[in-house]
Amino acid sequence: MTVLPILLSIPHGGSEIPAEVSDLVSASREELFDDGDPFTQEIYDLGTEVAWVFKADVARAVVDLNRAPQDRPPKNPDGVVKSHTCFGRPVYSNGSGPSERLTSVLLQCYYYPYHADLRAANSDRQVLLALDCHSMAATAPPVAPDAGESRPLFCLGTRDGVTCPPNLLAALREALAMAFECGMSDIRLDDPFKGGYITRTHGVGRVPWVQVEMNRSLYLDPQWFDRATLTVERARLAELHARFSNAVFRLWS
Repeated sequence: MTVLPILLSIPHGGSEIPAEVSDLVSASREELFDDGDPFTQEIYDLGTEVAWVFKADVARAVVDLNRAPQDRPPKNPDGVVKSHTCFGRPVYSNGSGPSERLTSVLLQCYYYPYHADLRAANSDRQVLLALDCHSMAATAPPVAPDAGESRPLFCLGTRDGVTCPPNLLAALREALAMAFECGMSDIRLDDPFKGGYITRTHGVGRVPWVQVEMNRSLYLDPQWFDRATLTVERARLAELHARFSNAVFRLWS
């Protein structure tokens, strides 16, 4: 089997509340679900088809791996360790987030190891492309740069071309358009996301990095998604997984 020279990072697909703060988190299951990138592990994880896959189980509302370690409340309630979700809902019963001591524990246990793994894999000479894989709300939440606006099917963020050469980015865009049977205009570049902390930090060396954002309307639409149980038809997730796999294989076909 061909192993693609790709590193996949899936930082926001987890839903676990760490034991360190389990008795302090007051956000509901639905609020935690809405703050993360639900089902992105099922969609993006290509397993042994690619060189590396990294995915986090911790909920984004507790530890956000795509933030700088010093990006914290109260300056940013939606920072690396949050006090509020991206929809403005309090995460903790005290309304202000975990203490400095607990914040340090969370970062040491869940944040720094993930980035250490990315740095190590980034130095693997067989890796020729890294994709930081996310999903985005169909309508932008209040804290987003495009608050209240409708989003495209995909956004490819490269820090305005800094982290990926234009020919490779164009090939990825075309491959996604063909695999998902959409127009090129449905796949925007650096709009609304230019690439967050992961792309900005790890995409400065030999390996090109792209932050991939998929619109959640592709699977959280009522025709596939049951809001009451927060479940999606497995066949739909399998289809999106196959389409994503098809897109990345096109890059090396």
